[in-house]
Amino acid sequence: MADSDLFHFLLQAHPWHGISPGVDCPARVTAYVEIVPTDTVKYELDKPTGLLRVDRPQRFSSLCPTLYGFIPQTYCGDSLGARCDERTGKSGIKGDADPLDICVLTEKSIPKGGFLLEAVPIGGLRMIDGNEADDKIIAVLAGDAVYGDMKDVDAIPKTLVDRLRHYFLTYKQIPGEGSSWTKAGGWKVGESTASVKQVEIPEIYDRAEAHEVIRRTRVDYAAKFGDPAENNAKLMKLLR
Repeated sequence: MADSDLFHFLLQAHPWHGISPGVDCPARVTAYVEIVPTDTVKYELDKPTGLLRVDRPQRFSSLCPTLYGFIPQTYCGDSLGARCDERTGKSGIKGDADPLDICVLTEKSIPKGGFLLEAVPIGGLRMIDGNEADDKIIAVLAGDAVYGDMKDVDAIPKTLVDRLRHYFLTYKQIPGEGSSWTKAGGWKVGESTASVKQVEIPEIYDRAEAHEVIRRTRVDYAAKFGDPAENNAKLMKLLR
């Protein structure tokens, strides 16, 4: 058995760094799912260990309407922030320093997160949290009987896109902190405190832009962590 095969045979890969986003990325991607629609707590990847941890209980009855996770070996950094500036006319937006989030539509009811799937990106939500780009790619489960043939975000029922927008615009609201809805279509959170953080979704974009966003987060990942293939070769050399 080759050293590289032995490494993968004996050790579990880190969901963010150790798994490829797929040979056909960005047209078709591997996604790691953290949350399913029935979860009443928000799970999030623990970056040092690669395990799922409980981030917080969901504060209200609103639950994420889709499978929710991230695309491995992506990073929301300077290139993504610059794209947000270009598309919105804002300035000084930076990436949120996390992997790129993805929402995956499927007819299937899946009871638990912590797994990989193949998804086809068809659009996205350009979300700005404070001054950080926090895009949400919208995708369909590859081969899904109901959503699998959808090629672009326009094919999704508007009510479902509205649910996604509402969830992401409200899920960080903190009861008692004086949150309010802005005319721009976002929430100002924490007005009763010294800091005011505005969450907004200024754009819902199509498949072509989703591909561009994914490509940029791949560039940001390589700039932050190095080329994945080179990193793997270095690791194999160390193990020898």
